[in-house]
Amino acid sequence: MEQEQQDLRLFDLACRQQTLYPDLSIFAYKIDNEWKEIKSTEFIAKVDAISKGLIELGVKPHEKVGLIADSSVEWHIMDFAIQQVGAVCVAMYPNITDADYQYIFNDAEIKLCVVSNKNLYSRILNLQESLYTLKYIFCIAEVPDSRNWKEIVELGKTISDDTLKQRSDAVKPSDLATLIYTSGTTGKPKGVMLTHNNIMFNVMAAREITPLQAYTRSLTFLPPCHAYERMVIYTYMYIGITTYIAESLDKIGNNIKEAKPHIMTAVPRILEKVYEKIMKIGHELSGSKRKVFDWAVSVGEAYDPNPDKRSFVYNMKLKLAKKLVLDKWYEALGGHLVTVASGSASLQNKLARVFLAAGIPLYEGYGMTEASPLISVNHYIKGIRVGTVGLPVKYVEVKLAEDGEILVKGPNVMQGYYKNPEETAKTIIDGWLHTGDIAVMEEGKFIKIIDRKKEMFKISGGKYVIPQPIEKKLVESYFIEQAMVIGDGQKFASAFIVPNYGHLADWSKSSAPELIGMKKDEFLSHPTIVKKINAEVRLANQHFGNWEQIKKPIILHDEFTIDGGELTPTLKMKRKVILEKYKNQFNELYKSDED
Repeated sequence: MEQEQQDLRLFDLACRQQTLYPDLSIFAYKIDNEWKEIKSTEFIAKVDAISKGLIELGVKPHEKVGLIADSSVEWHIMDFAIQQVGAVCVAMYPNITDADYQYIFNDAEIKLCVVSNKNLYSRILNLQESLYTLKYIFCIAEVPDSRNWKEIVELGKTISDDTLKQRSDAVKPSDLATLIYTSGTTGKPKGVMLTHNNIMFNVMAAREITPLQAYTRSLTFLPPCHAYERMVIYTYMYIGITTYIAESLDKIGNNIKEAKPHIMTAVPRILEKVYEKIMKIGHELSGSKRKVFDWAVSVGEAYDPNPDKRSFVYNMKLKLAKKLVLDKWYEALGGHLVTVASGSASLQNKLARVFLAAGIPLYEGYGMTEASPLISVNHYIKGIRVGTVGLPVKYVEVKLAEDGEILVKGPNVMQGYYKNPEETAKTIIDGWLHTGDIAVMEEGKFIKIIDRKKEMFKISGGKYVIPQPIEKKLVESYFIEQAMVIGDGQKFASAFIVPNYGHLADWSKSSAPELIGMKKDEFLSHPTIVKKINAEVRLANQHFGNWEQIKKPIILHDEFTIDGGELTPTLKMKRKVILEKYKNQFNELYKSDED
């Protein structure tokens, strides 16, 4: 198996699927409200046609080609077409800033770029004067006054199969397959250099712990330029799983019911939204139905995935809770799920327990782009430990530095940061990737992440505050949407709190009817709401030492968003940006404390 993996380039996965499962659809996607499927043969033909066009346009081996598109079959066709001619796919998020596009295009020296829609075409066209190497922009959608990507196919008709084969055969597994620019929570984006081998080792590790075989179904809705989703889709191809491409985040619910997936990936924010939607429906019940719902959820919240730790009495309660309420949660997610892999950020323990109790097989993992990206995961073979990110996967070696930082070594570790030897030297030391995450090991090497190294801070009394577990506990509240702990160098720790306006509005109908009809800003500033949020913060504070407890939280009225610049495309908080944006409130809080 390992030998086979070492000989594979990523684009070989489509041909491998065609050989092993010739009648299998590689992707399924929605057109005019109907699911259409594409077989490997047709997919490969489309990839070859684009590859020939890229050769005709003068794309050389090792050159960088830009790809900015939402999740679609076209994205994957472009990805393989670029790789197959020995070029390097620079896949970017469709929602980053113009400044980031400008930096990435110039740093990678991109000559040709393919975008998915009119908006992106216009944005890149408007930036063209400051994109010094860019020659060609093509658009996948039919847009007036634009060069359509079908032109690439037309241009490629002069290129022979032999010419394409020569280019393809020259690509080595050790060659660079992609440059992924990490948005980073601070500073300029850094180009992570990943080879075919780097990612293929991760694919093999993921395959070993995926309890599915060929002819099963997956659903994808995360951006494929995200290292995690991309590696996972390559794994689906390796196994022979048909990947259903969701229409959009808004239509996930319907798409799940239609595709009935056996596996999908999610980020905690999506799972939180699913949970909140179910809870909202439950809270609209009344009388005995509401009591049964609340009781079933409370049983779920006490769930332990280790059967040895569940009592006979608890198991009887669970059986009843599933029959009355929780089984409906599983059915709502298509009724066929064998695996839901959660990554990218920390998952609330309470939420994980309820989903697991409902029979939703939720496996939390951990990784970073620089590791291709999978490092560890909870999985069905070795069991699940709620609150941890599982055990290191195959080929990956993990150890903790003296300060608890996670260090990683293995064939999945990046080649370095593109054109940035200084940052590379700081990040990979003696072959060990320094992740910047602080962890402890529990119960035989299960990794429990405590915080980001750079996010730990000291209050003026000299005690360390670790924001992540505090933030995680705060957002467990039904009434708190987002939280960011602050107070570096100050007398005490506080937090920016973004309330869950919808849930507070529902709560006010019965508990504070005088607030009904108020505008949002007036509502969130009202003493009754401030008092309610403070009460929720006090409940969370009970779990922490005196110096860690949140005092005088700052209630913000606007949610942190990608468009607002407070979140990265993978929904991580940009702490410096948030601090700068709300520095007046920060200064006011700590200044008033000195008075």
